[in-house]
Amino acid sequence: MNASVANLRTLVLNADMQPVSWAPLSIWSWQDALVALLKGRVYPVANYDDIRVHSANQTYEVPSVVALKSYHRRKNIAFTRYHVFLRDEFTCQYCGQKGLAKDLTFDHVTPRAKGGQTSWKNIVTCCQRDNLLKADMTPRQAGLKLRRAPFEPTPFQLDMIARRLPQANSELHKTWNDFLYWDSELEG
Repeated sequence: MNASVANLRTLVLNADMQPVSWAPLSIWSWQDALVALLKGRVYPVANYDDIRVHSANQTYEVPSVVALKSYHRRKNIAFTRYHVFLRDEFTCQYCGQKGLAKDLTFDHVTPRAKGGQTSWKNIVTCCQRDNLLKADMTPRQAGLKLRRAPFEPTPFQLDMIARRLPQANSELHKTWNDFLYWDSELEG
C-alpha cells in the first residue's frame, strides 16, 4: 500500500444521506469504513477512482463516502474548546475580533475566583488582549460588554454554524461535494 492510500479518508453520512456531524465533519479512515462495510453496518455510496486494496483472497474498492444503515441521533455536544469557538463563530465575544483557534482563548464570564463555573453558560470565546484586560473581573468591572450571552448549543445549531464556515477545499474529495451543501450559488 502506498502512502497516498494510507492517508485517504471516508465521509460518513447518516441514514438520511447528510453528514453524521458537521462539527467536526464526520470522517473515518478508509480502513474503518471498509471494516464497517464488510460487517454490514454501512452502505457504500462512492469509491475512490482506480484505488483498490487487496487481501489474500479478495480485492476491495476503497470507499470515499459511506452511509450508516440506521440513523444515528446525536443527543448532546461535548463541551470542548473547539465547540465553544465554533458556537461563537471564532469571534471574541467582547470586541468582535475574529481569529483562528490558535489566536483565541476562552474566558469565564463570571470568574472562577468569584464562583463562576466552567460550563457552556459561563464560557465565551475571547481574544488574548481582552482576556488579559478582564483578568479575574466581571465584564462590567473590566469595562467590557458581552456581544451575546453564552448558551449550550444543540447539535443542530453547531452544524448550521459549521456549514457557514469555510472549509479547506484541499481536504475535501470531489466525491464528497454532492453531500456537503455549502453556501454556494445554485445553478438555475
